[in-house]
Amino acid sequence: MNRYPVWKYAILVVALLVGVLFTLPNFFGEAPAVQVSAAKSTVRIDATTQAKVEQALSAAGIKPELVLLDPNSVKVRLDSTDTQLKARDAIQKSLAPNQDDAPYVVALNLLSNSPQWLAAIHAVPMYLGLDLRGGVHFMLQVDMQAALTKRAESLSGDLRSQLREANVRHSGIARNGQQVEIRARDTQTVAAIRKVLQDQFADLQATDSPDGAEYKIVATLKPDAARRIQEQALKQNIVTLHNRINELGVAEPVIQQQGADRIVVQLPGVQDTSRAKAILGRTATLEMRLVDESSEARAAELGTGPVPFGSERYIERGGRPVIVKKQVILAGDSLTDAQPGFDQQTQQPKVDLTVDAKGGRIMREVSRENLKKRMAILLFEKGKGEVLTAPVIQGELGTRFQISGSMSVNEANDLALLLRAGALAAPMEIIEELTIGPSLGAENITKGFHSVAWGFAAIVAFMAAYYMLFGLFSGLALAVNLLLLVAILSMLQATLTLPGMAAMALALGMAIDSNVLINERVREELRNGASPQAAIHAGYDRAWATILDSNVTTLIAGLALLAFGSGPVRGFAVVHCIGILTSMFSAVFFSRGLVNLWYGRQKKLKTVSIGTVWRPGADHAITKPE
Repeated sequence: MNRYPVWKYAILVVALLVGVLFTLPNFFGEAPAVQVSAAKSTVRIDATTQAKVEQALSAAGIKPELVLLDPNSVKVRLDSTDTQLKARDAIQKSLAPNQDDAPYVVALNLLSNSPQWLAAIHAVPMYLGLDLRGGVHFMLQVDMQAALTKRAESLSGDLRSQLREANVRHSGIARNGQQVEIRARDTQTVAAIRKVLQDQFADLQATDSPDGAEYKIVATLKPDAARRIQEQALKQNIVTLHNRINELGVAEPVIQQQGADRIVVQLPGVQDTSRAKAILGRTATLEMRLVDESSEARAAELGTGPVPFGSERYIERGGRPVIVKKQVILAGDSLTDAQPGFDQQTQQPKVDLTVDAKGGRIMREVSRENLKKRMAILLFEKGKGEVLTAPVIQGELGTRFQISGSMSVNEANDLALLLRAGALAAPMEIIEELTIGPSLGAENITKGFHSVAWGFAAIVAFMAAYYMLFGLFSGLALAVNLLLLVAILSMLQATLTLPGMAAMALALGMAIDSNVLINERVREELRNGASPQAAIHAGYDRAWATILDSNVTTLIAGLALLAFGSGPVRGFAVVHCIGILTSMFSAVFFSRGLVNLWYGRQKKLKTVSIGTVWRPGADHAITKPE
């Protein structure tokens, strides 16, 4: 009646083994480290970078505990903070001597101290939030007026193209701040321009007035359109920051909106504020412009003449100068995807680009008018522009087109990555910065650990005193619940914060409820005269429906917090929901396994150790000891 088959005990053993293995890395703590990542999107991190780092450390007489190369950075684990600072200075002196134009970011960081055999099975510790690990916090202010000005510039170019298609002859189009001014010679032209504005530019509202011998039409953004552009600019900046910071390998950064025009960025583990600013400074903008192929431009490329009016000089990745026109054909915010691949005809590496509908229309017009001419893709970082590539337009383009030419597979992958990373819709500035030291984080960890440990000890002591041996079984099940909860959080690489630790302590209190229901149900069966074996069987079976109902309703509340919450509330909800699931496994499946293992083999069981059983109609309580 109360015996588990072997396969159920095998499941319990496997669950315990997995729980122990994936919980272990959290006990080894973190060691000081130095992280070397790319300061420019065109700089690659590879084995050569790792060799340079090792050479710089060897020259400085520093012996690292570990030098690790991952796709986005080289990380050096060291034995002390003093060695960490010396290593940072040595690497920076060797790899980035000129801080004004440094190719690498050398930042202080923290690395897990767990042994290699755990890392080999991908058993890694949980990420710790800023309040536990320490790190840097920034508040960024988005320049919304710049976003509106940029949109007005784009609309002025679109309007020029639409008027050309409609064969409307105007006297000139110019942008004045966030206004687009169109000049016309007569009232018929004014009416034609207003019709184009009404049909094709729903975001603009226009007024016209005489201006000397001509007429001037002033088009401005409608209030609802301006509000929508500002919201989109904020969201796009958040996505771009996510892409850029994730490329740098910063573990679990927090990037979220605060208010109408601000973004909060938290980088756990990064201790150097200046280096964190350099990380944020990597955000870049992409632009597509036509290459100026006039004779004056060719002379400017060769250095024998000035740059023509309306054009600018930039350097290609190979060091060759390229003269491009100032007019921006397409910005990075129109690009929706970029994937590397191979040309089926030439078998050469290529990059497939996808733009939105508006971008496709612009590309069709521009490519049709500029066949066999070059189009440059520029990347702007820290105020400096660089030509990523300048391919020749071979045919009419649309929403999907490709870039191919003399580039390697790695260059195609890098170019696709840069293009996918997107562009900032508006510039930003840091208005608040805060550094939380690792010592404060360690103090928070200690306090949180003590709260969970003391709460666990108090619950186990009470259960053992009130339910005797069954209470000890409940305590063991509670320990397994905590073990599995930490293991699952580690496997999911969830970020643990102080609210998460609070949810962990709460999960312990809620998890023991299931065992209380089971124990009381067993007591009730004993009071009704059932045999001990029958009472155990009925107690677990009849308590299961109540346990399921109570946990499902609590889980619904947790899922609501997870769906609609953000920041600390979301972190609380993640631990809360996982804790409910692990509690149902440990309180019912694992605790019954212990009871069956202890009592199931006894055929003529007369008593069970479950504390005092009050029988109705009796003058005194009957204690049923073991």
